[in-house]
Amino acid sequence: MFFIPGFLISLVTFPGVIVHELAHQLFCRLMKVPVFEVRYFQLSNPSGYVIHEVPKNPRAQIWISLGPFFVNSILGALISLPGAIDIIKFDDYSNQLSLFFVWLGVSIAMHSFPSIEDAKNMWKAVWDKRTPIISKLLALPIVAIMYICSLGSVVWLDLVYGIFLAMAIPYVLIQMLI
Repeated sequence: MFFIPGFLISLVTFPGVIVHELAHQLFCRLMKVPVFEVRYFQLSNPSGYVIHEVPKNPRAQIWISLGPFFVNSILGALISLPGAIDIIKFDDYSNQLSLFFVWLGVSIAMHSFPSIEDAKNMWKAVWDKRTPIISKLLALPIVAIMYICSLGSVVWLDLVYGIFLAMAIPYVLIQMLI
């Protein structure tokens, strides 16, 4: 395995960082949690952030932390779809627009996983004494998986996930339609 500095990864995949932070901000608005400051992209660590009020409801914290998973996954898959179909179906790697859509989809999808800080916040919210037991039972497996995925970014799990969404889903769709 080789090491690539985080700022280079962020630079190459900056659309994903921006969408990730936009998703946090969107879910703050949906949960009616005031946002104090947003940095959509920067070349330092962290590459982006949203500073918001601590939600009074622990479930709101879980949704704010999970927001990028849903938004980035869906957008990444949809954006890459036209380019991936062109590459998979027609084996055409010469179309620059198709390659652009796949890069954009992968870069957005690979920023779907929560950061370690987001994962910690979700974990705390699940175990908060105000969280109803049914919410704990429903959220615990999801939060545990997201926590593991955020740790898996160290071994490129986020890139594997981004490529999977950008290429495997279109491949399955093509196979179903043929």
